[in-house]
Amino acid sequence: MRMSVALETVLARAGLKVTAAEFLTLVEDAARRLAPPHPDPGAYFSSDQREALTEVGVDLTPRSDTDPDPRARAVATQAVLRDTALTVTEAAARLNVDASRVRHRIAAGRLMGWKDRGGWRLPAWQFADGRLLPGVEVVLPAFPPDQPPLVVAAFMTTPQEDLPLGERQATPREWLLAGGDPERVARLASVLGSPA
Repeated sequence: MRMSVALETVLARAGLKVTAAEFLTLVEDAARRLAPPHPDPGAYFSSDQREALTEVGVDLTPRSDTDPDPRARAVATQAVLRDTALTVTEAAARLNVDASRVRHRIAAGRLMGWKDRGGWRLPAWQFADGRLLPGVEVVLPAFPPDQPPLVVAAFMTTPQEDLPLGERQATPREWLLAGGDPERVARLASVLGSPA
């Protein structure tokens, strides 16, 4: 009971409109969707690939029970992304358009969304002050089609070296809100997931 109150306090401070029980269900669901808890990284590669990776210093040792679980941050991020996402109806109200227009924009790749229980969910990062994020219709088509919404959201909300804003690096979202060139963000987005 005490943990539930503490969790609800944290969720409220973060602006998440979800109960502790609902949030924990989201976390459990996200954890199930991720990789197994103790993967053997070497099992994903052929013996030649394992040898080559080991030669360049890649550690393919399986995680032990005492190692920190890297999935925890991903699970929490996924739960927040899902909880803050808008339904088609909410997005339509925010944009002051009919719900069919929102679904049309999703189909045309001019809005990002994913199918969830109960319908489409649209990540909140692509909206600002009752409108679409400026330049989002230029940026979204540039993302490689294999990039999931969680990766796209992380990119759009993480400072990028190539997007200076004053004395600091801006996130793509901040860059677009400040009137930055969407083509610059689109170029960065187009190589997301590509080998360096």
